[in-house]
Amino acid sequence: MARVSALGMVGIWFSLFLALCLQVMPLADEWQIWRPDWLGLMLVYWCMQAPDRVGVFHGFVLGVLLDLIEGAPLGQSALLLSLLAFLAALIYSRFRHYSMLQQAIMILVLLGTVQLLEQWLRTLVGPFSIHLSFLLPSLISALLWPWLSTLMRALRRLPGNA
Repeated sequence: MARVSALGMVGIWFSLFLALCLQVMPLADEWQIWRPDWLGLMLVYWCMQAPDRVGVFHGFVLGVLLDLIEGAPLGQSALLLSLLAFLAALIYSRFRHYSMLQQAIMILVLLGTVQLLEQWLRTLVGPFSIHLSFLLPSLISALLWPWLSTLMRALRRLPGNA
């Protein structure tokens, strides 16, 4: 049983690392606002599916890594992803019983709230103009949620996975 649990954690960390790579993948400037929040999506997915294994600590570690990679003020993404994991932990028991449409709307609310706080923090550390295009990644992430959760569920059901 411990071996399956260890293999499961390796798979979780691998998927979170893959999401981190997708999050920092270079894109043209005009395409940046269309990038889904891959890291937020994957973190919420694992907080919902394995709340005993993934939580605020994972959000903090991934946030620090994201800050180091992007050159953002250290702790900004760590704070935001920790908050996202905390909010996901608050609602995970109800979230599982929602329909896919309701889950997508909840993803929009969770990621939109975190991105709103990120924009607010950016205005505190430097000049930055706020316009509503910062919510596009949340909307795109909510549209991708049904496919991502279905794909991850199918991958978890493969033989040999926890």
